[in-house]
Amino acid sequence: MIKPDASTQPNLTEAEATTWSVEDSAKLYGVRDWGAGYFDLNDKGEVVVKAPIAGQSERVHVAIPEVIEGMRERGLEMPAILRIENLLDDRIKSLNEAFARAIARTKYQNHYRGVFPIKVNQQAHVIDEIASFGRDYHHGLEAGSKAELIIALAKLEDNDSVIVCNGYKDSEFIELGLNARKLGIKVFFVVETPTEVPVIIERARALKVDPLIGVRIRTSTKVDGHWAGDSGDQSIFGVSSGGLMKVIDTLKDADMLHCLQLLHCHIGSQIPNIRNIRMGVMEACRYYTGLLEAGAPMGYLDLGGGLAVDYEGTRTNSTHSMNYQLDEYCVNVVETVIDSLRSSGAAHPVLITESGRATVSYASVLLFNILDVRDHRPSPLPDNLQDTLSFKADSDAPDALKNLWWVAQNLSLDNFQESYNDAIYYRDALREDFLRGQVGLPIRALADNIALEVFDKVAAICAKVERVPEELKHLPELLSDTYYGNFSLFQSLPDMWAIDQILPVMPVHRLTEAPTRNAVIADITCDCDGKIDHFSINGSIQKTLPMHEFDHESDYHLGVFLVGAYQETLGDLHNLFGDTNVVSISVKADGTFEFAKEMHGDSISDVLSYVEYDPKALAEQFRRRAEKAVKNGTISAIERREIMSAFYESLDGYTYYEQD
Repeated sequence: MIKPDASTQPNLTEAEATTWSVEDSAKLYGVRDWGAGYFDLNDKGEVVVKAPIAGQSERVHVAIPEVIEGMRERGLEMPAILRIENLLDDRIKSLNEAFARAIARTKYQNHYRGVFPIKVNQQAHVIDEIASFGRDYHHGLEAGSKAELIIALAKLEDNDSVIVCNGYKDSEFIELGLNARKLGIKVFFVVETPTEVPVIIERARALKVDPLIGVRIRTSTKVDGHWAGDSGDQSIFGVSSGGLMKVIDTLKDADMLHCLQLLHCHIGSQIPNIRNIRMGVMEACRYYTGLLEAGAPMGYLDLGGGLAVDYEGTRTNSTHSMNYQLDEYCVNVVETVIDSLRSSGAAHPVLITESGRATVSYASVLLFNILDVRDHRPSPLPDNLQDTLSFKADSDAPDALKNLWWVAQNLSLDNFQESYNDAIYYRDALREDFLRGQVGLPIRALADNIALEVFDKVAAICAKVERVPEELKHLPELLSDTYYGNFSLFQSLPDMWAIDQILPVMPVHRLTEAPTRNAVIADITCDCDGKIDHFSINGSIQKTLPMHEFDHESDYHLGVFLVGAYQETLGDLHNLFGDTNVVSISVKADGTFEFAKEMHGDSISDVLSYVEYDPKALAEQFRRRAEKAVKNGTISAIERREIMSAFYESLDGYTYYEQD
């Protein structure tokens, strides 16, 4: 039975290709599923940002290709990070207002304070926007190092917001926070190990200020998802129940138990299953009441991060998805706290969460252009074998080649699996003959091409049959093209390489056209790991991405979405590809947008200095070599000037491929 399925394979019939629509593209790439209402397609087949506008119910649509053109006009070439300030603002607004609704609905007797972990995205533009827009919501920051604490102290101007200090803290770190306490800033030192407590006590006494102390407990609750190994008893952070008793005793002995006001509990990161969150909150509340019973005044309950992002758009409890929505998450947290504290009669604490991924992911998009394509299409075959190598007679051809030719000419729906097996057998036999020197390169190349013709025909049949034989399911991957993108996976998408993170990838234009090719995406680093070969397509994870035919005369731009969390922070200098260009746009109510901030990416000179080279010294060394060539008569002095000029221009140039 023939069963066309254009949604998962680009092997379309001519009729299917000509009737392809924007709706087909939207379904194929799942943009309305993972886009969370922030991304869609317009009638031109372009990806648009649906930007929320303050005081306006309707969102404003801005086409990403328009932004790319505006970037080009300003000298900002691909690759580039596009940040949309409206989306960052809306995530802060949505999180705070969702908790406000949950608090009102459940009649919770306290308020919520959001905290953004700086480590998730340390870029100044991002922190500036969070601190500025978040001020109305008293949105705070989490610092895990002295450098991050300095950022938080400088950027937050609202004393009603909270700064949470996690990680291991030396005397200087603690002194920074204690001095901020003198200014009325709510800086909490979260104790990660009992050995930190004496240092806090000593510095607080020296500076004559009462610290705000929290303690991070290690729960036994296990969570689903990629970071499950860091949850439960094996978590590397937080004190055990026995360690918690040591903290209490040490503070009591110093007459400073009144300073212990916050319980911190980080259940896990990117938690896809809402049931895990309920269980974790319940356990945290038991510790909270235990601290109250021990005499600590408490008042703050910090539930850490964990609020997930649906990178797949499948709304399931798979690793890269989530089976709940924001309002459900907030209601579950608030209701669980109420229920867990009811029997003890404890006052409701200020609720804190440290949502990082869910705050910044949507606001950033990596944009890049395709430079070239290596496809696996067979070269056209002539009508007969004799014409292929100018044989005087068919008898000149090896028997294996004749048999392979016959397989290609007689393949049909009735024998496609047998033909596939035969093609591999005869192709491999000819490869063995090539290795032994019994056939030459022309025959080896012809055998590979005929076999590829067979595989291509078999793949076309497999795309239309109801059941594909198990051994043929890998054909789309085997025959996939390689599209070479102008970006570095290691610099811009490190999680895709390091932990197999799924991020939405799709063309940002030409979406009225049917994608007729299957492809993996390679970056421009000299590394076999520098490729993207796992994609969320039409609700499932696939190893190839449907792509459009590449035209060397026209730009073809792709976007990797939801990259605002960790990707910029964790990027490295593999092959000395540096930071990309960055633009932040602000979308206006009238449909226009302005380039609110822009930053040119690293130059070659910049990245050389990062790895301890002196660009001026390198230039001088090269100058001496060029001058020696002049003395030897290899080049003229005028040529030397041109060569040095090109060298200096390269030092100042972009580390990525630059279009002429």
